[in-house]
Amino acid sequence: MHSESALRVVHDPGEEVDLAAAELHAARFLEALGVSLDSESLRGTPGRMARAYAELFSPRPFDLTTFPNDEGYDELVLARGIPVRSVCEHHLLPFVGVAHVGYLPGERILGLSKLARIVEHFARRPQVQERLTKQVADWLADRVHPKGVGVVIEAEHTCMTLRGVQAVGSSTVTSTLLGTLREDARSRQEFFALTGVNP
Repeated sequence: MHSESALRVVHDPGEEVDLAAAELHAARFLEALGVSLDSESLRGTPGRMARAYAELFSPRPFDLTTFPNDEGYDELVLARGIPVRSVCEHHLLPFVGVAHVGYLPGERILGLSKLARIVEHFARRPQVQERLTKQVADWLADRVHPKGVGVVIEAEHTCMTLRGVQAVGSSTVTSTLLGTLREDARSRQEFFALTGVNP
């Protein structure tokens, strides 16, 4: 029987959510922008805003489950098309897309659903895509100790498509490669080929 190891991943300590204060300030924010809250459909909007942002900024705890790599599997493990939903820290507007996360196993392998959980964990806070990409890769490298890690994120930023330059249809691609996936050209090429991203 395979033994497994689990590490509990929780919300960052010291961060309190005050929904009442958030609702109050959301109402003031909307009123300052000239949005009247007198109508029935808008009266509850500040509360809904507060709850929505609280959800967007609150990672769910999960167990990082790993298993011994008894068979010595040494090929790439890749989860493609993991949904990414985050909020740009510069404008507090959403960016959405997909992440491709892969690793070359070392002594332990990771429960596959945890790759998506890790992406969600770091996406649920005000972010920039570059940092998000690196945080996912660094976290995997630190916790699982694989031979290599690769993370690619492709996302559409509404701060670019809905305002400012209004570059509708544009997407941003970021990548972080660590270990063998960075140092070995063939491994790097295989990773990008499997993600479908042309580096």
